[in-house]
Amino acid sequence: MHLPMYFFLRHLSVVELLYTADIVPRTLADLASPHPQAISFQGCAAQMYIFIVLGISECCLLTAMAYDRYAAICRPLHYSILMSRRACVAMVSISWLMGIITATTHSSLIFTLPFPRHPIIPHFLCDILPVLRLASAGKHRSEISVMTATVVFIMVPFSLIVTSYVRILGAILAMASTQSRRKVFSTCSSHLLVVCLFFGTTSITYIQPQAGSSVTTNRILSLFYTVVTPMLNPIIYTLRN
Repeated sequence: MHLPMYFFLRHLSVVELLYTADIVPRTLADLASPHPQAISFQGCAAQMYIFIVLGISECCLLTAMAYDRYAAICRPLHYSILMSRRACVAMVSISWLMGIITATTHSSLIFTLPFPRHPIIPHFLCDILPVLRLASAGKHRSEISVMTATVVFIMVPFSLIVTSYVRILGAILAMASTQSRRKVFSTCSSHLLVVCLFFGTTSITYIQPQAGSSVTTNRILSLFYTVVTPMLNPIIYTLRN
């Protein structure tokens, strides 16, 4: 349980536990009530801040876990050095730090914009894009910030994960034994499935052209990466273990 894989899994579990705790209780309370209570301006800002911190941290953690699999399979003789305790702590710390920096920047830009007196968010959470669309003016600066963060914290981590798995695939194909190939692939299957679930829905939500995006589609996709994926991840890793 002290292996780097389980070290990252513990932090991923904390992220997803907080992720759902930030969103699901409020959503369930609104669904159960015939007269849902309006969320305050400060409450919406707090929910978005926590949402961004945890979302960016998860992107970085999944990237670190892909690098861990790459080091274990492609550079096994250097694994203990590449994935030392200090290196793992540094990766996790950077993941949380990137989340905090991004959340602080985005929240400051978005919640200093002018909003209508009683805005209604067409969503079940205070997500970035639905809230940003409600602003009366000055949205251009924040939209540029959102797109920049999307490229940096979704496309760059995803590209690094793909690069790691391309290297891993090359190492698997170079193995002579079919049993060895199957064993190595099984160590990556859980992480690969989680990556596809998380990055697949988030990339469609934040990278698709906003002119052709549907509110209902965005709600469904948001439901996947905020509720469904965190619910499935423990099952996926439990079956693997």
